[in-house]
Order: sequence, then C-alpha cells, then structure tokens
Amino acid sequence: MRTRVVNGTSVSLTEIGFGAAVIGNLYQETSDQDAEEAVEAAWQAGIRYFDTAPHYGLGLSERRLGQALKGLARSEFVVSSKVGRLLVPNPHPTGRDNEGFAAPDELRRQLDYSRNGVLRSIDSTLTRTGLDRLDVVYVHDPDDHWQQAVEEAIPTLADLRSQGVLGAIGVGMNQSPMLARFLRETPVDVVMLAGRYTLLEQDALADVLATAASVNKSVVAVGVFNSGILAQPRPGPGAKYDYEDAAPEVIARANEIADICEQHGTSIPAAAIAFPLAHPRVVNVTLGMRSAAEVQRNVNAYNREVPPGLWSDLRASGLLRPDAPTPA
Repeated sequence: MRTRVVNGTSVSLTEIGFGAAVIGNLYQETSDQDAEEAVEAAWQAGIRYFDTAPHYGLGLSERRLGQALKGLARSEFVVSSKVGRLLVPNPHPTGRDNEGFAAPDELRRQLDYSRNGVLRSIDSTLTRTGLDRLDVVYVHDPDDHWQQAVEEAIPTLADLRSQGVLGAIGVGMNQSPMLARFLRETPVDVVMLAGRYTLLEQDALADVLATAASVNKSVVAVGVFNSGILAQPRPGPGAKYDYEDAAPEVIARANEIADICEQHGTSIPAAAIAFPLAHPRVVNVTLGMRSAAEVQRNVNAYNREVPPGLWSDLRASGLLRPDAPTPA
C-alpha cells in the first residue's frame, strides 16, 4: 500500500489507516475474535497505520488493538492515540457506557488537558496497549478547552516530540475552524479532520486545508463516509449522517452522487476514499473497520478505479466545489 509522510516529521502513514473506534464496541458489540481478525486482515492488506483512543470503549479499543498487534515487528507499523480524556474509576456505574459504546462503565471519562493529565493519559495508553511507544498523539476534542490545550497539552506533547518520545503531534476534532487555528497558532504537525472533508462536505477547503497548505502541515481525513451514508453504493434504510438520522435532502444528494458513480462504473465508497486523498495536504484516510469482511470491502474500494470523468460530472452537477482537488 502506498505511503505518505507527515510533513516535517519522519512518520510515514499508509494511505489507508485502521480506525479502531469500532473495535471498542462503537454503537454495538464486537467480539474479541472479530476485532483480532479485523486487525489481522488489515495487516495482510498492507495497512500499517492504526488509530485508537482511551475514549473508544473506555479503553477497550486500546486493549484489543495492542493484543492484536502483539508479536508484530514494532518498526513496521504506526500507532496513534489521543489525550484529553483520562479514564478514572466510576463511583456510580450503571453497567453500560452512555457515550455510544457497548461497554461496561466501571470507568468514566474525565476531561483533562493539563500537562499532568497528558502524561498520565499516555502512560495509561501504553499500559493498556502493551506498546513501548506511541508514534503520534492527538489532543482529542478540545472544543471547549482551547486555552488549556494550547497552554499545557500541546507544549507537553511538543516536549515529548523534542525528546524523541513521539514522532508527531496533532489535534483531532469534528469541526474545522478551530483545527485551522491549531495549525496556524501551535506547533502541531498534523490534524485529524473528522467528517468535514467528504463528498458531502467540502467547506474545510477554506479553513483547515487552506491553512495546512499555507503553513506546510498535514491532514488525516477521517469520517469520510459521514457516519455511514457514503459507506454503501446507495444510502439504505436508517442511513446516518453526522451521527444522526440523515435528512431527506442529504439522502437525495447522496443518491445523486450514486447515480453519477454508477454512470462511470464505480461506487460511492470508492469515490469517498479517493476524493480526500487527491488533496496534497491529506496524508491518510482512516476508516473504521469492525471485521475482516469490512477491511476487505474498504481495501477493495480503495483499489477500485475511479474514472477521471466522474469528478468533472460531479462538479457540473454542483455536487463538488469547483476548487476541490480531484484525482488526476
């Protein structure tokens, strides 16, 4: 699989990454066996970048990912995790997490973007994964914590980077305006842009991607299927968009894209993966993959030919911004 380098660093990412939120039981339970088989299938397909976070299943994702990678040559893969949510004992467990993961809630999340919180979080992640180091660490969802993130979390990560403990540092969010600020005003190397640069949304061109180009930094695109509506050749019943039921106008737009994809002999998932990778600042598209079958489906979509005429027809139909880069 092709790789791209996070600008200004020695960190190289495969163009497709394994998003481990789903093996943390995002929305539904996944068995230990399915999780391990998904990671194994990703490895066999050439994927060498794996992204996780304490938030995902209250540590379950990190534990499962570490177990699945155990025994593989550490120099051959890249792992990223996140800071900003410490996992602490829950004094009032109900038996099930209430933040979207089908996991027990003996632990709870405690937002903490302080220097001490960052160091504690990284130590805990290394313990859960069993890894000797993390390659990339992102500040996770600091939407309401800008000040502490820029005054404590990012300087702490920058110190670790300067010591050679981390290869790259960044911020991951579901919004683009603040990510653009982090790119302009802090020493991050890369941002993880979730759901804001896709076939259905391209406004991040004007802030995150334009800023990344101006300061010569990199972007990892996640959520390119927009919560699943672009994960199938056509949106099905109960299609989700941005974590909620898709509105009729969004479903109609996705069907318009599907019509044009079919005319060109390709599919929405293939186009959804190829589109962000056409931007010179995007170094990776990370996809959630719950099973070996989902890995194979996504890798097939990545490898599927997307005819150049598709992009001009999408532009002509008003479905892509005129200034959006597209594959040659």
